[in-house]
Amino acid sequence: MQYHSTRNPDHQVNLSTALQDGLAPDGGLYVPSSFPSLAPTDFDGRTSIETIAERLLAPFFAGDALEAHLPDICAAMYGFPVPLRPLQRKTSVLELFHGPTAAFKDVGARFLSHSLSALNEDADEPVTILVATSGDTGAAVAAAFWQVPNTEVVVLYPKGKVSERQEKQLTGWSDNVQTVAVNGVFDDCQRLVKAAFQDATWQARKRLSSANSINIGRLLPQMTYYAAASLWHWREHDTAPNVIVPSGNLGNGLACLYARESGLPIGEVVFATNANRPVTHYLETGDWQAFESQQTLATAMDVGNPSNMERIRHHWPTVEALRDVLTAERVTDAQIEQQIRRGPDAWDTVWDPHTATAVEVRERLDPDDAHEWILVATAHPAKFPEVVEPLIGHTVDIPKALAEVMARSTPAPEIEPTLDVLADVVFAMQNVERGTLER
Repeated sequence: MQYHSTRNPDHQVNLSTALQDGLAPDGGLYVPSSFPSLAPTDFDGRTSIETIAERLLAPFFAGDALEAHLPDICAAMYGFPVPLRPLQRKTSVLELFHGPTAAFKDVGARFLSHSLSALNEDADEPVTILVATSGDTGAAVAAAFWQVPNTEVVVLYPKGKVSERQEKQLTGWSDNVQTVAVNGVFDDCQRLVKAAFQDATWQARKRLSSANSINIGRLLPQMTYYAAASLWHWREHDTAPNVIVPSGNLGNGLACLYARESGLPIGEVVFATNANRPVTHYLETGDWQAFESQQTLATAMDVGNPSNMERIRHHWPTVEALRDVLTAERVTDAQIEQQIRRGPDAWDTVWDPHTATAVEVRERLDPDDAHEWILVATAHPAKFPEVVEPLIGHTVDIPKALAEVMARSTPAPEIEPTLDVLADVVFAMQNVERGTLER
């Protein structure tokens, strides 16, 4: 399998290069040059998510140096349950928040951590992971790479634009992980990461890689839980479920489309967005444009210029083609609050603000519709107590792993959103044996 740039199909690399480089030299994003043609029967005898993942990813690893490591990578990227829990009204919820930082991004981050660790085992210099986060990505990457030998991580987050509990998770790290608070919005953080990858000085001084969903190494593992959920549903109901995905930077939703392109039994795919409107605006008007990020209750989805739209428009170059493969709906803060408030009674579930967008979209559908739906639950409600708890009238228990990270929280350095200022922080990092730092 080869991977090419969205901006130049003639620029092709193997999987290892795509994972380590993160971004193509021309600034494009790596995409698979083809998709396998799989069928549900190709997964016969595979019931666990790890074995399903191994079968799905095998064609994407074919011929690469990481191919021999695939079973170990699949085992390492889970190690926690991913239940598909039936609700009511022909609806199930795929719970992706049982990992170490209680968010779906744990899966992709752990995949990258173990993949890059294997690739850099004998490297002379550490690989430096730059990651911009609007909430959950940074904590997941920090947890996955913390103290991993021959790696260093820099996490950028928008100061004041994440929840207090998210900030504590982002800043509860040390050793080879440095967190930086940027005085700006998520798009500023993302812009800094992209600029660093294209800057000659940075390229000369650091072996850069990314862990945002600009890295194909985030999308490939995220395909696997859609594959598992669709197969579990298919085997029980003999139907292909429709899926509603809370969407911000669009990597998680695109992974669902990738799984369907690879032959998994998935029906309609709906992106549930918050009040930020680049995707719905494009689907409605055919005019692609970025917008200023708008702060909402679903903070991790506050993205006005989603990176993965470049991949989506590469695969489906016209708005007509894109309308054939997905729909998208906007959800307001008031609707998010309503779904959280009524969740315990209507669904016997406490929703986080992001999953609540998917619930709102499900509620808009005809109650007599015979189709079966999977809601994707992307985060644990305990990550957003200031939003959730006043609406449901009681506290939400904090998962043990989250509590341990937050207890280690220390203030992060604050910077203005310029590459020169970021360089002062990053170039001060000096990796030493087993991933610890000297300053």
